[in-house]
Amino acid sequence: MFIDQASVYVKAGDGGNGLVAYRREKYVPKGGPAGGDGGDGGNVVFKVDEGLNTLMDFRYNRHFKAKRGENGMSQNQHGKNAEPLVVAVPPGTKVIDEDTDQVIADLTQHEQEAVIVKGGRGGRGNSRFQSPRNPAPAFAENGEPGQERNIVVELNLIADVGLVGFPSVGKSTLLSTVTSAKPKIADYHFTTLVPNLGVVDTQDQRSFVMADLPGLIEGAHQGIGLGYQFLRHVERTRVIVHIIDMAAIEGRDPYEDYLTINKELKEYDQKLMSRPQLIVANKMDMPGADDNLKKFKNKLDDNVDIYPISTITKEGVRDLLFAIANLLDQIPKDVVDIEETEHKVVYRHEKEEAPFTISRDTDGAFKLSGHEIERLFQMTDFAREEAAQRFSRQLRTMGVDKALRDKGVKDGDTIRLMDYEFEFIE
Repeated sequence: MFIDQASVYVKAGDGGNGLVAYRREKYVPKGGPAGGDGGDGGNVVFKVDEGLNTLMDFRYNRHFKAKRGENGMSQNQHGKNAEPLVVAVPPGTKVIDEDTDQVIADLTQHEQEAVIVKGGRGGRGNSRFQSPRNPAPAFAENGEPGQERNIVVELNLIADVGLVGFPSVGKSTLLSTVTSAKPKIADYHFTTLVPNLGVVDTQDQRSFVMADLPGLIEGAHQGIGLGYQFLRHVERTRVIVHIIDMAAIEGRDPYEDYLTINKELKEYDQKLMSRPQLIVANKMDMPGADDNLKKFKNKLDDNVDIYPISTITKEGVRDLLFAIANLLDQIPKDVVDIEETEHKVVYRHEKEEAPFTISRDTDGAFKLSGHEIERLFQMTDFAREEAAQRFSRQLRTMGVDKALRDKGVKDGDTIRLMDYEFEFIE
């Protein structure tokens, strides 16, 4: 089954907790703190495997969670860092943040990697907090939570040649004629429901990958028909082969078909019109095809090459394949990837958020939120009094107390942070 889009939840591993421990060795009086740091959580990494050509693995597994880091140990031993969770994806995979629509990565080359979510930092053990003022700290940090996000994974097939045209113009038949691919062929519209790929070997020992895309109709770029689901696969092709039913078996004008399909490509992405395009006049073995071809040529510019073929008798197919191979020889393979693709693996500088914000809940409680303050809260072990006192000092340093007073908080008011509540005390 061909899968080219999936919604996925990814969660990086949390950091391991730091340890509160002390040296208790013979002949070592007042040994001091000896709690080790926790290990870092594992990242979730997408890595390209050129042996894949579909997102089938995402059909049954929509959740990917990396392991958490190991907790710190006594004698200042550092917990083991978790290994990254590596997810194999096919070339042409684009990863998009579902909430912000930001492109996280565009993976096109074999073994190319991108970190989708980063693992949390391991919590520090109590030996890291030792100081002259506090020679034996009785607290440690919890591990930092790993990043998590909902993403959309899209596949844009990477093929040298893309076959486009109305339904039933002979795209699948041509693919089955020149490659070993076995697409479904029948005498009704939208027989092809998914893209089909095949490798073409010419008689002069050249080869290229050809993709048969589901038929387009007028309005495809707006979501009409089936072809709109696969228009993005045309983005990666270096050459577009436009197949036209020159026999006009279904009563349509071949020239109008040509204009309509090009309009759909242009409406979807203007850059597709600068892509090299070959016009293929198919079904030349049928009555009336020669006359229609003459009319078609009269309406086109003289410098446009047209390749008349018959996929049934295979007349003209050999010359068409040579023409495609010659054109591909003139186009470097990296042209589309470098010039046409805006995103590769991109890590953007993100604007620093405010450490906290204050709002009011419907019941009148003051609500604290923000990535920084929530991270400090989650990394604090409130079972230990010293850790709770340290958290209070951190809030004062961040200016939370003053900000709450400016908002009108009074002694005894409820302060809410994540799923926990505190009482404000002057």
